[in-house]
Amino acid sequence: MKPKRIFSLEFKRQVVEELLGGSSPAQITRRYNLAGGLIAHWKQQYAKGRFGNEPDQVEALKEHVKELERMVGRLTMDNDLLKKALQTTLSATRKNASSLALNEPAPTEQCKGGVK
Repeated sequence: MKPKRIFSLEFKRQVVEELLGGSSPAQITRRYNLAGGLIAHWKQQYAKGRFGNEPDQVEALKEHVKELERMVGRLTMDNDLLKKALQTTLSATRKNASSLALNEPAPTEQCKGGVK
């Protein structure tokens, strides 16, 4: 098994800019002995601005939307959890209140003057 190769950000940026400059992916894969999928992955990262370059406007907005969707999902889960906890607490409170009512003696009529 070959050892894993590690590429610098400068090299990745150079390869992607060469690809965007007009070279075909096949030429780049042969020249640098890289997989086509790796180059496509680098191109996506480059569009997001991960190589120290300015991100594309569209990709930056897509990334922001993904972050917001994750936040909405997390907040929805928190909200559902709190609703269930509130329902459990209310039902336990009602149960305790009803059991207290059974244990209390029934109110008797007040007598006016003397014992009946």
